[in-house]
Amino acid sequence: MPFERFPRVTVSCVVLLAALSACSTQRSGSLPRPATIQKIDNAQQIGDVVAMLERGAVKEGQERLRKMVKSDPADRASATLLASLTDDPIASLGSKSFAYRVQPGDRMTDLSQRFLGDRLKFFLLARYNGIAVPAPLKPGQVLRIPGDEPKVVAPRPAPAVVDREPEPPIPTPAPEAPPRTDPARAARLRAGGLVALNQGHVVRAVAMLREATALDPKNALIKRDLDRAQRIQKTVRTKR
Repeated sequence: MPFERFPRVTVSCVVLLAALSACSTQRSGSLPRPATIQKIDNAQQIGDVVAMLERGAVKEGQERLRKMVKSDPADRASATLLASLTDDPIASLGSKSFAYRVQPGDRMTDLSQRFLGDRLKFFLLARYNGIAVPAPLKPGQVLRIPGDEPKVVAPRPAPAVVDREPEPPIPTPAPEAPPRTDPARAARLRAGGLVALNQGHVVRAVAMLREATALDPKNALIKRDLDRAQRIQKTVRTKR
C-alpha cells in the first residue's frame, strides 16, 4: 500500500540529520584556537614560569616549559627560558666578566635585560653566578656580569673661576646744593634797585632786583618790583 512508505522515509530523514549533526560537531571541535588567544595564554604561562624559577622551583618550571615548547615550537620565549635551564652558562655567556654590586631594587630579570639584552636569560645569569634562587637579591651583593665593564663617562669639570679685580664703583653724583638764600641781603638789593629805578637807571635796577629775587625767591614784594622794573625797561627800549 502507498501509506507504508512514509515510516521508511521518516526513519531515513532522522538518520541523515544525525549524521550531519555528528559531522558538524566533529568539525567545530577540530578548529584551531585563534593565534591571539594562544599568545595571551603563552604570555601568562611565561609569567608563571618566571615566578617559579625566581623562587627556585626549577624542576616544576622545566616541565612546564617542555610542554609549552612541544605545544608551540615557534614560541621564542619558552625556548629561551628552557635553554637557560640546560645550556652551559660559561659557554653561552663567555668567561670574561666584571664585578657588579647589587643596588637597592635590583632584580635578576632587570640586570639580565640591562647587561644581556634579554630579561628571559635571567636564570642563565643566575647560574653563571652559582645562584639557585635568583630572588630576592640583597643590596651590596657582588655579581659577575659577562663581558666588558661599561665605560663610565666622567662628568665634565666645572669651568675654572678666574679671579678678577673688582670693578671700581660707579661714582654717585653729589646732590645739588640747594640755592643759597639771604633775605637780609635781598632786602638791601631791593632797596638799592628801587633807588636806581627812581633815578632812571633802569638796567641797574633790573639787575639788582633779579639778584634780590634769587636770594629770597619767596618774597612777593621783590618779584612785584622786578616785574615793574622789567616793564619800564621794555617801554624805554620801545621809545628808543
